[in-house]
Amino acid sequence: MAGDVTGVEIVDAELADKAAPLVEQLVADKAASKLAAQDATLWGADAEPEASIRLSWTSLHKTSRPLIGEIETLLAELRSEGVDRVVLAGMGGSSLAPEVITATEGVALTVLDTTDPGQVADALAGDLQRTVIVVSSKSGGTVETDSHRRIFAKAFAEAGIDAARRIVVVTDPGSPLAELSEKEGYRKTFLADPHVGGRYSALTAFGLVPAGLAGVDVARLLDQAAAAAEQLASDSADNPAIRLAAAWAAAHAAGAEKVVLADTGSGINGFPDWAEQLIAESTGKLGTGLLPVAVENVEAPGFADAKSDATPVAVGPAAGAAKVATSGPLGGQFLLWEFATALAGRLIGINPFDQPDVEAAKKAARALLDDPAKLSGGETASNVDGAVEIFGSEGVATEGKLGEVLRAFFASAPEAGYVAVQAYLDRLDDASTALLRPEVAKRTGLQTTFGWGPRFLHSTGQYHKGGHQNGVFLQITGAVAEDLAVPERPYTLGQLQHAQALGDGQVLAEHGRPVLRLHLTDRAAGLAELVRAVQEAGE
Repeated sequence: MAGDVTGVEIVDAELADKAAPLVEQLVADKAASKLAAQDATLWGADAEPEASIRLSWTSLHKTSRPLIGEIETLLAELRSEGVDRVVLAGMGGSSLAPEVITATEGVALTVLDTTDPGQVADALAGDLQRTVIVVSSKSGGTVETDSHRRIFAKAFAEAGIDAARRIVVVTDPGSPLAELSEKEGYRKTFLADPHVGGRYSALTAFGLVPAGLAGVDVARLLDQAAAAAEQLASDSADNPAIRLAAAWAAAHAAGAEKVVLADTGSGINGFPDWAEQLIAESTGKLGTGLLPVAVENVEAPGFADAKSDATPVAVGPAAGAAKVATSGPLGGQFLLWEFATALAGRLIGINPFDQPDVEAAKKAARALLDDPAKLSGGETASNVDGAVEIFGSEGVATEGKLGEVLRAFFASAPEAGYVAVQAYLDRLDDASTALLRPEVAKRTGLQTTFGWGPRFLHSTGQYHKGGHQNGVFLQITGAVAEDLAVPERPYTLGQLQHAQALGDGQVLAEHGRPVLRLHLTDRAAGLAELVRAVQEAGE
């Protein structure tokens, strides 16, 4: 585990010089102390209404304390009944933090943040007699999470298990899910603070309940955040949040609108995936913002060879090409990055608490689900190469062999643009798809992100539509071997997954962004062909 002290080092001397005036500005404006005091005026008059109901995260190290006893009581009850397997159904902020927390602490948590039928079926195949599912949704109407709840409730009933006793809910007060939980008599409902947005919710019930039920000492996490809180609220040039925000904003002003994140031995597992949502959804709007690029390590393409459009940031000790490095235990890191992101928003000139472009893809997916003909037989591939069907948005060339198509597609990215690889597949069984990120980055020389769909729609999806409009989007979908019906809904998981891919692609195309969708008619064979084609495209 990282050391006890939360800190930030600006390694690059040139960047430190550029950041210095911004550090002075934040200190003079008393921005950190105002943020800690939940001053909603920090981001201007337009942002004030939203900011005024989104700042309770600054004091969660104190206000979340009552949850500790509630979690411990429920954990003891479940364990006494032989229930020790925790499944978490949640998207975005409802799952990213608990996944990092449990992975870091080395405890098991099965996370469902997918609509892939195979991945959900694998979770269902676990021992239901020992299983509790935490259904986690801030709005209470997240379609993926509602589908998981329906599927598990039916499976519990068919196994002769009282489903209500095995469903725990985390949601906001007054949400449809809160009302449903009361009506159905679910085991327990944890109501989170409604004045905290999803991406800032790591230390609310959304982060702590699933992690605590899985066996994490959540009190220690809050202690770590509390130890960092006073420093992060200080109007001092030594405040690590001020230093990190100033470094990001100074780099952005100089044309480095991407932040490349690599772990360098922090002892925290998967932190860049959590930070990705926080940064992208908070800053990526109004045609500006910071694009986070989570990479494999400091030697990875995109980090080791970062160009002037990107700032390599180490999560852990400074190493390799890192221009900035952060340190501290997980609880402190959560709070540090949240403070830094909010302060960076002030410097860049955006409201870090809204997400104006997230709903567009959801609406498009819903429209497709309402017209099933578009999802079954309504599409014709522009081209087929082996086990890969090729579809392109208007203006995207699809003729020729797959390698040729990819070469032309990557070449359509503007200079200092980026490639977003979006895999609507099973992130466990199809895990090797993630190897495409470094391959594409190496072959193209472009910053390359990788996201599992629809998970990234609740994360970097906001930046894709609202941030710098210089991305090209490679979607990967796959044939479904065995689909899963969603009880009392007119669609299957496979249809929902397909609708989400098509809906997002449609919205991106409407924004004038190139979208190339590759559909793997045989997932294993198609993926192998795709990797070879990426290699050919870079030759």
